[in-house]
Amino acid sequence: MPQSDAAKEPRVPAAGPEQAPERLGLVIPTLHEAGNIGALLERVCTALEPMGVPFEILVVDDDSRDGTVETVAAVAAADPRVRLLVRKGERGLSGAVIDGWQRTGASILGVMDADLQHPPELLPELLRAILRGRDLAIGSRYAHCGCLGEWSGMRRAISIAAVWATRPLQKRRLMARDPMSGFFLVRRRCVANVAFQRTGFKLLLEILVRGRVRSVEEIPFRFGQRHAGASKASAKVAWEYGRLLAKLYLGRYLLWSRV
Repeated sequence: MPQSDAAKEPRVPAAGPEQAPERLGLVIPTLHEAGNIGALLERVCTALEPMGVPFEILVVDDDSRDGTVETVAAVAAADPRVRLLVRKGERGLSGAVIDGWQRTGASILGVMDADLQHPPELLPELLRAILRGRDLAIGSRYAHCGCLGEWSGMRRAISIAAVWATRPLQKRRLMARDPMSGFFLVRRRCVANVAFQRTGFKLLLEILVRGRVRSVEEIPFRFGQRHAGASKASAKVAWEYGRLLAKLYLGRYLLWSRV
């Protein structure tokens, strides 16, 4: 059955001492993704099964009411590795991811979009990077051989400017080419008990700046076309990104002022 009334606590708890050696908890936030989610879940399971690492998929839906919940519930009834959380009265990708991570005890946490623009077939490469010892593995559009896909010139320029705005915030030895990606895996210990911002859509940037990350690997991929539904890009997304940048820059300034 779908769950509701998501927890308000923004911190991801640390794993308990009984934690299994390795397990992946992958969060897929959804909002009006009925046309995509069934195919996506099938492709994710097909990609991860040969890895031999136990996994669970947590679909966190922001009360879509378009058939998304019913589709996921049907899949979850047949496959216990798929779980559903329905949030009532709350929107935002970062908060959805945090709520999902709070509900898994997995040692490896992940997130990807539900619109099929992130290829599930890249998940094994991201997981292998973590298993090789990386703290953070990013599906990167800007790494060598990565690609933004069929974006317009204006959208490419805005994206590049947004990435450059993050460079003074990032740690030099961990500088990510695509800190705006919504497709990544991270070790739980790197984000446990960090109070991340619930609103907004750029959780990876906050993890890079505030998380306990010691190593990063970027895996290139081509950003695909949305299969169904409408893009979530909006003025609100840009506003929330601006708020996050201001908050992170203020934190960095206060840190520097104490030195």
